[in-house]
Amino acid sequence: MELTILHLYPDCMSLYGEYANLAVLRRHLRAAGVSVTVETALFEDAPPFERADLIYMGAGTERAQKGAITALLPHQEGLRAAVDRGAAVLFTGNAMELLGMSVTDESGEAWPCLGLAEFTTVETDRRDPGDVIAHTALWDSPVVGFMNKCSVTRGVETPLFDRLSLGLGNQVEHGPEGYASGNVLGTHITGPVLVKNPDFTGFLIRRLFEAKGWTAPEALPDLPYEREAYEVTLKELSARAGG
Repeated sequence: MELTILHLYPDCMSLYGEYANLAVLRRHLRAAGVSVTVETALFEDAPPFERADLIYMGAGTERAQKGAITALLPHQEGLRAAVDRGAAVLFTGNAMELLGMSVTDESGEAWPCLGLAEFTTVETDRRDPGDVIAHTALWDSPVVGFMNKCSVTRGVETPLFDRLSLGLGNQVEHGPEGYASGNVLGTHITGPVLVKNPDFTGFLIRRLFEAKGWTAPEALPDLPYEREAYEVTLKELSARAGG
């Protein structure tokens, strides 16, 4: 069994160490018997979407985000074709905003985006950093992480997370967060989010197996201290959230 992961713009869109998301994902996949190749694309490259089973982008500064969409837009049809044939997409941090129709910056300039979803994002002059506990119907355990955003995203009809018991959602505190449609996933949550959340990683691996027509293992082994670290973090953040 072989999988190819395409990491978009790791030199500019890895503000919170998001490369570690792919490191932990690769370790889990290898433990499940999968040979994993990670390819990268920089701004000047034509991304090899035709080989990708998972396409990943992490967070960047607001300036780097605009560079990323400028570089990616000429290749959006290749990305759409990859999604249509079943490739998964995971964009974290402010990369999530690029899945929608546009991002309007603080000066009022609208930047066209990928149009994989109908939502739009508007940057604000207020930055809201903080820890997060998010809840989804897609798997049982809450997701923990960190968010540092200065934007509001409107028009998401299918959020990845139904509600947040701690943190700021797409539009309001404790509201729905992220985006999920088929195998296209986006969330502002960083952490890195897969490093902190083994069940999110497991969900993504099962989606990758299904897309390839493979039988997913019933249970994926945790990496050393992975589950313990998650449980400690959830306990501490839940106490702060009053839950």
